[in-house]
Amino acid sequence: MSDPAPSRMTSDEFVAWAMRQPEGHRFELFAGQVVTMAPERSAHALTKFHDARRLADAVDRDALPCQVYPDGMAVTIDAATTYEPDALVRCGPIPPADAITLDDPVIVVEVLSPSPRTRDARAKLVDYFRLPSVHHYLIVRTEDRAIIHHARNLDGTILTRIVHDGDLQLDPPGLTVTGLFPPAP
Repeated sequence: MSDPAPSRMTSDEFVAWAMRQPEGHRFELFAGQVVTMAPERSAHALTKFHDARRLADAVDRDALPCQVYPDGMAVTIDAATTYEPDALVRCGPIPPADAITLDDPVIVVEVLSPSPRTRDARAKLVDYFRLPSVHHYLIVRTEDRAIIHHARNLDGTILTRIVHDGDLQLDPPGLTVTGLFPPAP
């Protein structure tokens, strides 16, 4: 049985609360408010698995000192906001085995779902780039097989491009990802 969420909480309180919830229930914290994440559709689950696998293949191929995490790792934005992206890449020493939050991803991937589309495209875009480590935010649209790639330039500006096929160069950390979309059904 799940604990009712307090009306407002900090990121630390949220993580402790979320860890007590039944397996299979997923939440994020947006500006101190708990947001329940809806069950995933097949296309969403397959796409995020495929994307994490492709990112891991690229990290391995290029022998980068980075880790690829599928969903499940929380990213702390600030004291009142914690998200759970569909995949992420972080570089550097491997965090402790019992870590459940990260605050230094380099690449963040969100596969769009019908319910949080606005939050993924607007609030999360701004929030993820508040982290100095984030250089790439990939929003994957399964319905038209498009990736909206937001990239931070050296001068701090964020450039956006839309990719439908081909390789995706992500620098830093210096990897080329091939085939981020699973084969069409």
